[in-house]
Amino acid sequence: MYNELPDKERQEVEQALAHDAELAARCADLLLAQRCLTSLQRGPQPATTQAILQYSRNFLTPS
Repeated sequence: MYNELPDKERQEVEQALAHDAELAARCADLLLAQRCLTSLQRGPQPATTQAILQYSRNFLTPS
């Protein structure tokens, strides 16, 4: 989570985590939450896609 920081700031975060158990626990919780969120589905349900496509087919069709 903090690996995208510049080296100096990353080292400061690592030192803070090493010396603060509560901070380290919260960071671990956040990393777990990040992994869980990353694994969630990121797209619409197939039925939603089909409804949108059906609507678009009929949108400009003369009645």
